[in-house]
Amino acid sequence: MKLHTSLSLSTALLLCGCATLPSSGPTGNEVSKGVARDTQLGLSLVEVDSMAAIPSPPAAAVSRLSDRPSPPTDMVGPGDVLSVAIYEAGVTLFSGTPAIAGAGAAMDAGARAQTLPELRVDDYGDITIPYAGKLRVLGKTPAEIQAQIRQALRGYSQNPQVLVTRREVITNSVIVGGEVVKPGRLVLNTNQESLSDVVALAGGYRGKASDLVVRIKRRDETADYRLSALLENPALDVRAYPGDRYTLVYDPMSFSVLGAAGRMDQIPFVTSSMTLAQAVSAAGGPNPNLGDPAAIFVFRYVDDPDHVGQRKPVVYHINMMNPGSFFLAQNFAMRDKDVLYFGNARANQPSKVVQLISQLFSPVVAVTSAVSVVKN
Repeated sequence: MKLHTSLSLSTALLLCGCATLPSSGPTGNEVSKGVARDTQLGLSLVEVDSMAAIPSPPAAAVSRLSDRPSPPTDMVGPGDVLSVAIYEAGVTLFSGTPAIAGAGAAMDAGARAQTLPELRVDDYGDITIPYAGKLRVLGKTPAEIQAQIRQALRGYSQNPQVLVTRREVITNSVIVGGEVVKPGRLVLNTNQESLSDVVALAGGYRGKASDLVVRIKRRDETADYRLSALLENPALDVRAYPGDRYTLVYDPMSFSVLGAAGRMDQIPFVTSSMTLAQAVSAAGGPNPNLGDPAAIFVFRYVDDPDHVGQRKPVVYHINMMNPGSFFLAQNFAMRDKDVLYFGNARANQPSKVVQLISQLFSPVVAVTSAVSVVKN
């Protein structure tokens, strides 16, 4: 009698606590009611039941970098290292022969060459040449610097000829880092290289293009482009400019899966674009024991047309119990950082009660059976 009384009491307590049974999340109706009650976030619910209700795909990225005219490829600037060779005939200034021919001074009709120690252009764009003094070479080409040095040495040397070459190039180069094979400084040989050309010249990228973001710093301009978009859209692939800094950052696009799904996880995009149908498949669909196919939601921030520069939260609902929804899901484009939610099925509550009762009474039934065997 005491055993049956305990069982009855336990059953009553269990049924009274059905409202507190564990759940994977709200049901579809609860989500809809929660959106309707919201007064703070400004949530809105969109029923995806027709092609007109499908949100427009993300707009194509627009270049935020100005396509500046390319400077001369051999323009000299701060940090460049120059090699200067001076050729003289007769009385020489740099090769050891006295500069002023006196009595008995040796005259050499052959030309002599003297290469000066390598000269680094200072931060102000100047170099210093013996006898010529400090010369401003910023923004000039080697040919212009040759004429400048030759003019400065007039009166010191007999018709000197000057040859200027660049040994290290800093001005006409860019810096490439991040997920490339050969990060470092890259010299632009033609000044017609595009952004994708720079990536190729750096040995190419590591990983998938859709997982990488190209971060560009150009003087007072900055821009981030997904590498896959840059490779597919010629409008974004503007010319590289000397002094640019490029960093390839690993930042895969992904969406989160929550609720009564077959798999709760943060799932990366397998390609540069992904549809809702593919996302549902990647998530394993609704959990057969918990999920409700009629309650599939996508939570997303979208641009607010009424407030430029601001975003508002939108919840999209699609009922996959409707066969037409499978076609709609193939045209619904997922976006980076979307949240895919599978609603909890209300019909699974009785099954939970049965499971809990079964777990509770199984040991008791076993004990009762054992007692009966002993009595017999």
